[in-house]
Amino acid sequence: MRIAVTGSIATDHLMVFPGRFADQLMPDHLDRVSLSFLADTLEVRRGGVAANIAVGLARLGLRPVLVGAAGKDFADYDAWLRETGVDTGSVRVSETLHTARFVCTTDADQNQIATFYAGAMSEAKHIDLAPVAGTAELAVIAPDDIDAMLRHTDECRRLGLPFAADPSQQLARLDGEQARRLVKGATYLFTNEYEAALLQERTGWTAEQVLQQVGTWITTLGPGGVVITRQDQPPLNVPAVLTLTPGDPTGVGDGFRAGFLAGTGAGLSLEPAAQLGCVLATAVLESVGPQEYKLGAVELLHRLERTYGVAAAVEIEPALAGLS
Repeated sequence: MRIAVTGSIATDHLMVFPGRFADQLMPDHLDRVSLSFLADTLEVRRGGVAANIAVGLARLGLRPVLVGAAGKDFADYDAWLRETGVDTGSVRVSETLHTARFVCTTDADQNQIATFYAGAMSEAKHIDLAPVAGTAELAVIAPDDIDAMLRHTDECRRLGLPFAADPSQQLARLDGEQARRLVKGATYLFTNEYEAALLQERTGWTAEQVLQQVGTWITTLGPGGVVITRQDQPPLNVPAVLTLTPGDPTGVGDGFRAGFLAGTGAGLSLEPAAQLGCVLATAVLESVGPQEYKLGAVELLHRLERTYGVAAAVEIEPALAGLS
């Protein structure tokens, strides 16, 4: 399956604070916060939601097309993505701006405080999706410049290209009309639990009304796994693949999306596709950096079997045939 992944391409600056953010916050003074967290470590890693998803798809044997805007410093990152199996021919490279930056601090409870600098991502609104629509079977509309997200969603509807809506971090910046426009007609809608509530607040729709607009709504629940909802169907709950060795949560949701979409692209039904997404998400969680994880078919199958049983692992195994 050929998937075009639109969205952010970034460099991640990941820091770890050994304490708890909650211990530093004073409930009576949240309107005047002035805090500084002394981090123990700093890791600089390749990132960006679209790039993270594309790398996950490539590692599972697909040849995704990355559609986004990067900066004049993109050459090394570009070479690494192409070596990994990502088609970067549709990436717009800015002549003046740097690649976007994601600066994030994670505390001992895996809570995160982050700042995102858009940089070259602001030029993504100039990218035309039509050149890749002829060969793609699905487009992912991941967090990006908002005008770019709206443009690409409209293009998908105009071109008849099925799309997955993944507004996530950009939901807070959308007005009601924009949020409704990004969701309407999506084959898949991805949110986490907080974003699910925020989406309803932004759109003014109830959960049932959201389901009238999309094919399948996938909501990630962290350690609680995933719930998949469809109109007039009972919810489908898929438990997470738990770990005793968490590393950094950055990119975990992107890993889930890559695994899920690779699974559906390989012909799996929703439940085993979500199980594959969960095992990939845990692989990301156990590393530092959203693209640093290693995948091996034998280990993935063992983890699938331990969590979901032998029958599930046997069903999913053919989807790992192209694992790189």
